[in-house]
Amino acid sequence: MADTATATPARAATRSNATSGFQTLSMRGVRRVYGATTALDDLDLELGRGEFVALLGPSGCGKSTALACLAGLQPLSSGSIHRDDQRIDTVPTERRGFGMVFQNYALFPHLSVQRNVEFGLAMRRVGRADRRRRALEALELVQLGEQAAKLPAQLSGGQQQRVAIARALAIDPEIVLMDEPLSNLDAALRVELRTEIKRLYQERGLSVIYVTHDQEEALSLATRIVVLRSGRVEQTGAPEAVYTEPASAYVAAFMGYRNLFRCRIGSAEGSRARVSTADAELTGRLVGDAPSGASDSGMVAIRPEDLVVSPDGAPGGVPVSVDVVEYHGRELSVRARTAGGLVLHVKTSEPVVVGRPATLTVDPDRVLVFPGIDEQADVDRV
Repeated sequence: MADTATATPARAATRSNATSGFQTLSMRGVRRVYGATTALDDLDLELGRGEFVALLGPSGCGKSTALACLAGLQPLSSGSIHRDDQRIDTVPTERRGFGMVFQNYALFPHLSVQRNVEFGLAMRRVGRADRRRRALEALELVQLGEQAAKLPAQLSGGQQQRVAIARALAIDPEIVLMDEPLSNLDAALRVELRTEIKRLYQERGLSVIYVTHDQEEALSLATRIVVLRSGRVEQTGAPEAVYTEPASAYVAAFMGYRNLFRCRIGSAEGSRARVSTADAELTGRLVGDAPSGASDSGMVAIRPEDLVVSPDGAPGGVPVSVDVVEYHGRELSVRARTAGGLVLHVKTSEPVVVGRPATLTVDPDRVLVFPGIDEQADVDRV
């Protein structure tokens, strides 16, 4: 009886987070400084109700710091965080109503799976009977109901991460924060858990901010991608938009444009540009402002799958020699090299032999040209 009396108000308080009418979570001009290092630099970030926002970028771009600031695990140097009209960056972590899933699972090894899931509820003073029921409901959601009595060490890595997700969902959060939750798993488990996260997002109507450095994860899970660079937003948009129309060479590097190299822009007309390297000439599509004059520097971006292997000596193509051929099932991953030493990566189903010459061609619409920039240092970090 005592459990029921205690559970009712606590249950109602926790449920109020999920049904509070939250519409927007926003970071406004947030800075986070560690000594001489600026991790977040006047960052503006927004999550709408029902969105799945993926923060994408390399190590050191500020994505995990942004999540930690949202969660209240790190203080802001300046700026503010708001849930609708309420400022929450001064609110303690446990009162922000967020569910959190970490890269390293953060499970208590001496507690059973069920008690691990109950932990957040216990911190919110939910009664024992209600805690048990909600923990088991959450475990059923992640298809681990039969594992409730086991210890974390008795589960696989994928199952442990499911427990961490169940613990986050058990408190009925209005927002779920996930920090690279799949990076410690092998390839098969990553795909399996990715599908599971997507299912839970769709079925539960969650609002999610998800940190990752994996563009495939971001594309498959998110309704909106935010690419971070040096603590600022470099580009934001729907996955299809960011994938097909990267705003910079830096973003292109994350979106599968593995062939990124410097060039000189010899001429430009409308959206078309003629570019050259030491031993290749290409026509591509300009991204951004047209160059101010002839021979301006720029960068070229081409996806490996957009390069076509043609018979040696094909007109209009770039002659290459084949260095490496990797078998990937239905296609080959090829590394080729021009006479001037430019390395090009190709995905093809055509027969290619190491040491043999070939010619590469590409549709000009598949070649992106970023004029007037020199981002090689940043691209090298991706």
